[in-house]
Amino acid sequence: MSDLPNCPECDSEYTYEDGILLICPSCAHEWTANQAEDDQQQEPGVRDANGNALQSGDTVTVIKDLKVKGTSLVVKVGTKVKNIRIVDGDHDIDCKIDGVGAMQLKSEFVKKA
Repeated sequence: MSDLPNCPECDSEYTYEDGILLICPSCAHEWTANQAEDDQQQEPGVRDANGNALQSGDTVTVIKDLKVKGTSLVVKVGTKVKNIRIVDGDHDIDCKIDGVGAMQLKSEFVKKA
């Protein structure tokens, strides 16, 4: 059997080389060997806007005015959010903000304090 890595998209073992690219015949995904190594080295997890890893219990600061859907409230730039909780999904931070209440945030709109 070949020593080529499985496809990162569909995990098919039938990958093959074409020049510098690795190709999956099942899903037609193409990538380089360097990308596969970088993906393995990068640790999974939630990262803030600056690329810092976030964990449950951290304190973060909002970096953009955020409108609260369904209300006229706005979470202002610089608002500190304490004791966050990391959850799965598109909005990956669950928290309570003073004056607003419980809500979910995207990690791309916060930075670690």
